[in-house]
Amino acid sequence: MSLPVTPVLSVVPTRGLMDETFKVLVENLPPVFPVTIHSLHQSENQGHWEAYAYYMSDHRGKVSVSDDLSFGGTYTGKEPMGLLWSMRPVPGSPEGLRLRKVNVCTPMLVNISVYSGHDGFRKLAPLASVLTERWYLAPGVQRIDIREKGVIGTLFIPPVLPKSGPGPFPGLLDLWGGGGGLFEYRAALLASRGYVALALQYLTNGELQFVALELLDYFETAFNIIKHHPQVMPDRVGIFGLSLGSIMTIYLAAESTVIKPRCCVCVSGTHAFPHGKILSEIYQEFGDKVRLDKNNYQIWRGIGLAILSDPTKKVDVMKINCPMLLVNGHDDQNWSSTESAEDINHMMRAEGKEHLLTRLEYPDTGHLIEPPFSPHFRATKFIMNTRKEKTILLWGGQTKPHADAQEHSWRNILTFLQQHLYGSPNSKL
Repeated sequence: MSLPVTPVLSVVPTRGLMDETFKVLVENLPPVFPVTIHSLHQSENQGHWEAYAYYMSDHRGKVSVSDDLSFGGTYTGKEPMGLLWSMRPVPGSPEGLRLRKVNVCTPMLVNISVYSGHDGFRKLAPLASVLTERWYLAPGVQRIDIREKGVIGTLFIPPVLPKSGPGPFPGLLDLWGGGGGLFEYRAALLASRGYVALALQYLTNGELQFVALELLDYFETAFNIIKHHPQVMPDRVGIFGLSLGSIMTIYLAAESTVIKPRCCVCVSGTHAFPHGKILSEIYQEFGDKVRLDKNNYQIWRGIGLAILSDPTKKVDVMKINCPMLLVNGHDDQNWSSTESAEDINHMMRAEGKEHLLTRLEYPDTGHLIEPPFSPHFRATKFIMNTRKEKTILLWGGQTKPHADAQEHSWRNILTFLQQHLYGSPNSKL
């Protein structure tokens, strides 16, 4: 359909951090005119991801994604950031993909376009397009490769900030999960929010990274690299973990006599783990607890429940003396994180330390609770061991509730960190 005027598409801001919102507005449309607003991203491995939504212009010929209702597409309703969090691989893509930023020194480029009509919009030329940049790394953040004392990681140092000035800053040890490798995007975003953050590599394809150092020594050494950095307040260093990273966070907070984290954030973790075993060994020992869903995706919750039922495999969380935030989804299909959170609460209450614990739990939310507006991954490929055998794990969650949980939990995580790493020593939960 030819239009009497040229539609105008604006995205404000076109450049922003990944946890910031934007406003998408289409103007100069005919009144009550059907349009599809589409977002498209080409990942670093050349995969394509998209989201789209159907709108009708108002009597003034406008569509505001922040204010108007979508009545179809990858999301429905009033969802200002649905064009990001509802992204999925384009039709025909391989199964089990996961979108993760590898090079944080470049932005995630997202092309936002508006099309006439709804059905078959992909076959049409867009009425207008805007290229946007989504960054994990704020201007001025320093990125430093760490190859020190046997530790492998990447350190991010904040720029001069209005509140904190040139530093020193609080610090965070950032621990990802059992997939292994070195991922920097969360640490980069934390540094953009005012924390010196060390993204630590400690696993490669499920195998322990350590060569010169033992398990506990490796994490303690990494923690002390942050603590003794001249840009860090030495008494204000915390630990942030996801999945296996949360297990290690809890273990360090309870068992280390060398380091004393100021606070801990644990996302989708547990306090029960067979110490000293790598993932492939755990899988072999508890493989009979793995279930398959209708798509033959592996569900590992049974492994976590089996380990949790053995008191000898539990970390003694009653030794923990720092504030701890637990973030869990009720539809975590990968691990027994909600059951573990309840047990941690019971154990700490018995020790009179329940005041140290803050819990965030979300319905219809899965295992991979990431920074806000990240796409939801219900099931993705997972490399099991050094032989690079791949399977698809079911993480759980439903897209809209999971997206809401990511946004809400991130705000609360930043508030928690602000209170306990920037706040006074006597701050209360």
